[in-house]
Amino acid sequence: MNRFIQIRRDLHQIPELGYKEFKTQQYLLDYLGTLDQANMEIRTWKTGIFVKLNGTMPGKLIGYRADIDGLPITEETGFGFSSRHEGNMHACGHDFHMSIALGLIAYFSENRVKDDLLFIFQPAEEGPGGAEPMLKSDIMKEWRPDMIAALHIAPEYPAGAVAVKEGLLFANTSELFIDLKGKGGHAAYPHQTNDMIVAACSLVSQLQTVIARNVDPLDSAVITIGKITGGTVQNIIAEKARLEGTIRTLSVESMARVKKRIEALVKGTEAGFECEATIDYGAMYHQVYNDEVLTREFMDFLRTGTEAEVIECKEAMTGEDFGYMLSEIPGFMFWLGADSEFGLHHSRLQPKEEAIEKAISYMTAYLEYKGNQ
Repeated sequence: MNRFIQIRRDLHQIPELGYKEFKTQQYLLDYLGTLDQANMEIRTWKTGIFVKLNGTMPGKLIGYRADIDGLPITEETGFGFSSRHEGNMHACGHDFHMSIALGLIAYFSENRVKDDLLFIFQPAEEGPGGAEPMLKSDIMKEWRPDMIAALHIAPEYPAGAVAVKEGLLFANTSELFIDLKGKGGHAAYPHQTNDMIVAACSLVSQLQTVIARNVDPLDSAVITIGKITGGTVQNIIAEKARLEGTIRTLSVESMARVKKRIEALVKGTEAGFECEATIDYGAMYHQVYNDEVLTREFMDFLRTGTEAEVIECKEAMTGEDFGYMLSEIPGFMFWLGADSEFGLHHSRLQPKEEAIEKAISYMTAYLEYKGNQ
C-alpha cells in the first residue's frame, strides 16, 4: 500500500472539529519529524502548522494549503478504518488533502528547488473559518507567499482528474441563523399565544421568494434552511423557534441584495406574528477566484507535462474559505476527482484512494517546474 494512502487512513480515524484538531496536529508534526530537517522550518499556529522548505537560490515563495478539520457527521461507510471519534467524520476529504500535502513535503525535503516552498495546514475550514485569521497571523506576514495553490476532492469527477477554471470557481457564502421569540402556551388556547412554529414555517416559505423574485435570473443564488428547531412537546405552543441555513451567491452584490431582503422579511415576520427576531450571519466565506494567468499556466503545464486528465469545469455554489487567501495572494484552487457515489458532507462518502498518488505526482511536477523557473 502507498504510504500516503495509509496516512490518509490514519487521519481518517481521528477527525476533529475546527480549532480542536489536537490529535491531527500532533500526527502531522510526528510525521514531519521523520523527514530531513536540514532545510525545513516548522511553526505552529493554534492547531495549524506552517512548513517552510528553503530553496537553493530563493527568489520567490510558493505556497500550498491543505485544510485539516472534520465535520460533525456520524460515519456510515463501513470502512475498517472508520472514524474513532463518535459523531465526527472526514466527510469533505480533508484527510486526502493532508496526505497529499505530506507527500509533497516528503518529496521536496529530499529534492530541493531553487525557490522557497511554504506548506500550510489550515484548521477550521468547515467553521468558524481558519483561513482569514491565519492570513493575518504574524507567521504569514513574515512568510508571505508570492503565489498559492490548493485542491479539493470532487466525488463527481474520475479519480485523479483535475477540474478547474479561470476566474470564479466557488461562490460567496454566509451562514444564516434566525431566532424567533413569541409567547408560548397551552395548545387548547392558541389565541392567547404567539406561535413560533407557525411563524417559522411562514418565514421559510417567504425566504424562497428571495431567490425567485429578487435575484437576476441570469445570476445565481441559493438560500437553504437545513435545520429548524422549536417547541418542547406536542400539546404546548412553541414560544421559540430557530432557523439554521446558508446563503450562497456568485457575486458580492447579490449577497448584499439577498441579505437586505432577508432582513426585510424577518421584520415583516416580527410585525405579522407579534414576536421578536434576531439574525446572525455566522461565518462568511469569500468567493474563490482563480488568477487567470496562473490557472491557465497550470492547466497548460498539466496537459503537456503530465498524464493528468484536465477538465475545464463551471463555477459551483460550494463555499471555501481559501477564497480569503486568494483575495490577497495570486493563485488558484482546483477540483481533484475522487469518483464517489456519495457526495461531499455525506456520511457514506467513499473517495477512491488512487487519486492521492496521482495528485502527489502532478503537484510535485508542477511545483518543481514552478520552483525552478
